[in-house]
Amino acid sequence: MVSASATRMKAAAIQLPSERSGHAPSEDLAQRRAGLAAAIAQGVWRTDPPPQEVVIGAVRTLRFDPPGPSRGLLVHRHGGAFRIGAPETVAPFASALARRCRVSVICPAYRLAPEHPFPAALVDGMAVIDALRDRTEIPLIVSGDSAGGGLAASLSALVTAQDRLLAGLALLSPWLDLTVTSVTYEKNATTDPLFSRVAASEAAQLYLQGVSPNHPLASPLFGSVSGLPPAFVNVGAGEVLAADSWEYHAALCKAGIAADLQVIPGMEHVAVTRGVDLPGAAETFEAMACFIENALAKAPTRHDASATAQPNGAGPVASGRGSS
Repeated sequence: MVSASATRMKAAAIQLPSERSGHAPSEDLAQRRAGLAAAIAQGVWRTDPPPQEVVIGAVRTLRFDPPGPSRGLLVHRHGGAFRIGAPETVAPFASALARRCRVSVICPAYRLAPEHPFPAALVDGMAVIDALRDRTEIPLIVSGDSAGGGLAASLSALVTAQDRLLAGLALLSPWLDLTVTSVTYEKNATTDPLFSRVAASEAAQLYLQGVSPNHPLASPLFGSVSGLPPAFVNVGAGEVLAADSWEYHAALCKAGIAADLQVIPGMEHVAVTRGVDLPGAAETFEAMACFIENALAKAPTRHDASATAQPNGAGPVASGRGSS
């Protein structure tokens, strides 16, 4: 059992900094967001059945439940370089995962930069996770794609620092290093049509707004991975973010964390969330579904979790289809 003093020391080492005011988006970014909103309104990512739109921890979320009882919760953070995106854009992926793995998939929105710079997206993420952990007994897995993958990794570190147990961490083409200095920005510049050093640098500046890109919660590649749950990391071999995944997986393995790395040749950035027919998407989906199955099978029981949970930890609530 972790002592109270050790818990305080651990939590003090990884804390969210204070929120800050940002600035208005550029006209180009505002137009891109308007285009995304129009596509959502037109039903581009519509699913059948549709998700429940619920507020969890004061954050708007989409919840995709399986046909029967839910065996677990998966909280998935969408990508968009911290400056664009919405949970609707991953709806088909989330719906398919809920059916396949018989889990409830929660897709939160979060405040975007530059209006809401680091750490606003993490504050929103912790609000959702805290609310879920306080109200459910079933296992919780955290996942994310692209920038959402970086957020998922940081959220897992924050939850672990509180000695609250997660069943797993799944990262799809995660952006884990905001210094934008990895070798694959140059090596894979001609094989990644969706992301680049220029785009990454611009997005990082809008998100960080003066915070060091080496901050462990902004760039989880530089943070501690000690105590994290079993992890699954997936990336296309030709992505500019490929090195982020390789290096993070190496850090997990060095720390003794059970971690799988799937590198798929010819797969584009976050293909599985963009279309099942894209190269590598079906392979990724199968591997992630298997990871979730294994994570749920090995998830700590409620009795195990109580050995390390703090007094403000999770409390029981009915799970499955219904309001959250």
